[in-house]
Formats: sequence, structure tokens, C-alpha cells
Amino acid sequence: MTDTNTALPDSIGATVPDLSTLSSSTRALLLMAPLLAFELLVFVVPFVILLRISVTASSTDHVYAEGTWSLESYVEVFTDGLLLSVIVESFQLGVIVTILSVVIGLFYAYAIWRSRGLVKSLLLLSVVMPLLTTLVIRTYAFNPLLAPTGTLNDALLSLGVLSEPVQFVPATVGAVAGQLYIVLPYAVLAIYSVLSTMDWGIVEAARDLGASRPRSFVEVVLPQAMPGIIVGAVISFAWSVGAYAAPDLLSHDITFAVHAEELMLGYMDYSLAAALSVVMLLLMLVGVAVIFAVLNRFGGEFDLA
Repeated sequence: MTDTNTALPDSIGATVPDLSTLSSSTRALLLMAPLLAFELLVFVVPFVILLRISVTASSTDHVYAEGTWSLESYVEVFTDGLLLSVIVESFQLGVIVTILSVVIGLFYAYAIWRSRGLVKSLLLLSVVMPLLTTLVIRTYAFNPLLAPTGTLNDALLSLGVLSEPVQFVPATVGAVAGQLYIVLPYAVLAIYSVLSTMDWGIVEAARDLGASRPRSFVEVVLPQAMPGIIVGAVISFAWSVGAYAAPDLLSHDITFAVHAEELMLGYMDYSLAAALSVVMLLLMLVGVAVIFAVLNRFGGEFDLA
């Protein structure tokens, strides 16, 4: 019998690098290389292409004039009344949905944190279950629910709350409700993940020292939950400003994503659509920076690094 545990020949062993001789930073970089390559191919390269298209001249024969350089699309974004209203409506939707998702998500996450046993499992299940359904289906489901002849109007009419049906969809209310339903689970889970690491004894100590329940919540729980609130707010804001499904299916509002599609598929104006997208991305980054700056003042010490 031959010994299978023989050493590799020197010629083969010489071609295999000895990772133990590399520094820790180099080994970490090698481990991150696949992720960095993915980010480069999927995010950086498409954004560079988008940026290049945004500075081309518009063309009547093609979607954009290749090989040209022009800033006319950016000038139009900042001077055209319709495009400015699109930007304003997109940020209005983002701000409204973000405020609602953070407030509702905070109290829902607090309820999950303080509950026990079956109740806690049911509350967590109610948050996770919507994520198992495709976004378009769960958004479109608001049509029969909020339509003038839908379930909500029928219930309010039968209770005598309304004398005639109210058109919740298609309307801004429908877009807000649909987008809130999309982002709320992420806000709840982000806040709950932080609260679950908090020691309840700190709250009890505050109450033993004379703090009321509302005061102990505001001065003890809220600062501790701030990192989760910031994450939930950023997800809600960025997603809602660039929302497409809810505004398109549940309202007549012309938001950024809806209008960008119209520019590309309806008018074949890729240059203007790209310029609008770049401007919205930069404005969203400014909005995210404002969220970090404002919420960090209330505690939590959220470290961007």
C-alpha cells in the first residue's frame, strides 16, 4: 500500500502563497475582495454610466447623443417647474412616511420588547409575515381596502362615521399608507434589535428614583434606542423618496421614480432622466446626513465608522 499522506512536491508547494506571512490588514482585504468586486460591478460601474449619460446632449433620433458633453439636462432639472414639483412631492412623501414609520415602529418595537411568550411570538410574526409577500402584491392589496367601494369605506359608512364614501385611493393618503406598510417592518426590526440588548433594570432604577413612566421612557429608553431609530429612519426615508410601487399604484402623485420612468420610456429622454436621478441621489444623501445630525443630538452615540 502507498502512503496517501505524502507531502506536496516542492514545485507545487512553491506556487501556494503562505497566508501566515501576510499582515492582518492584507488578509482582511483579501477576504473583502469578493464583496468589493461585487460592489464595484453592481453599484459603482452602473452609477458611473448613469453619470456619463446625464452629461450628454439630448437627441431627437436616439435616447441620447453619444460622445457629446452637455449640462443642459441639469439646467432643466433646476429650472423646469414640473421637475421641481416632482422633487418636492418625492421628499414630502419621504418625510411623512419616515415620521410615521419611526413613531409607530418605536412603540411597536417597545411592545415586542416588553411582551413575553406567545404574545411576543405573534407580534414578531406580524412584522415578518408581510416581508414574505412580494412588494407589488401587498401594495396593490390596498386598492380594494381603501377604494371608495372598498372595505374601509363600507365599514365607516355602516358605522355612521361617514355620510358618503371618501376616495383614499388613488390619492396621496393611499400612497402614504402603501409605502408605510412597505417600510414599517424594517423600522420595527431595526429598533427592536437595539431594545433587545437593553437592560430593563435601568428603567426600573429610574422609576425607583421618582421618574414617571413617560419620563423614564423619554429619558432612558429613547436615548438607548436611538441607534435603531436612526437606522429605521434612514431606511424609511431613502426608500420612500425613491418609491415607485406605492405612488404608481395608489395615487396620482408624480414622484421621482414614476417621472423618471416616464422620461425614459415615454419620451426616450435618458439624459434628463439620468440627471434627475443623480440630483435626487445627492439630495437624498444630504437628507440622510441631516437625519444623522438631528437624531444624534438626542443620544445614542451612533458611530458612522
